[in-house]
Amino acid sequence: MTALLAGVLMMPAPAQAAPISPTQLNAADMLLFNGVRQAGLWEIPAGQMAADRGSGDKVRNVGTMIAEQHVQLDQLVVDAANQLGASIPSTPTAEQQGWLTEMQNASGARFDQIFVTRLRAAHGKIFPVIGAVRASTRNPVVRKLADQANVFVMNHMQMLESTGMVQYEKLPPAALPPAQDTSGLAIAEANTGIAPPVSMLTLWIVVLLAVGVGGITGLRVLRGRFRSA
Repeated sequence: MTALLAGVLMMPAPAQAAPISPTQLNAADMLLFNGVRQAGLWEIPAGQMAADRGSGDKVRNVGTMIAEQHVQLDQLVVDAANQLGASIPSTPTAEQQGWLTEMQNASGARFDQIFVTRLRAAHGKIFPVIGAVRASTRNPVVRKLADQANVFVMNHMQMLESTGMVQYEKLPPAALPPAQDTSGLAIAEANTGIAPPVSMLTLWIVVLLAVGVGGITGLRVLRGRFRSA
């Protein structure tokens, strides 16, 4: 185990790729691997700190469970990386290390609030990554990891909320993706990559004119055939 901060341990050790030829993974697949791995690398020591320094039993119990469960999830991502020959991080990000420093410098009720707020926000950020990769990955190992990670993340969100310390009134508005237009015209535009240069009204007028011209042309052809007969 490698020391991250004084008195805080980080575990387990980085994954070592087992296959000789690594499986081809796309950027989204690796985003899931890296995100889950780095979550464990900072949330394990964060949970350990909460277990030792939480001001009440609730926070200490939640910290203990989150640390223990992240050890399990971390082993799952290590095993998946080994199976696919993927290289994953061995240290948290600079931002995550800053959160650990912030927690280490706090105590009492302030420590509890930082622990709950930081971890809940981090879990909320990994949620859309899990969903997007789960929906699009072509790799069954990655898909299974997304399923497993989703269970842990939801459980941890609920545990953090059970402390009663989530400040919902201070949460920023959700950043929702833009609504998708699934009409036939929108699908056609997406397939061609070309947007119509005219309005919908103009398009309908053109269509109606085309139908009218086609009908007139058809009648003329039929008349010509009757006369020749």
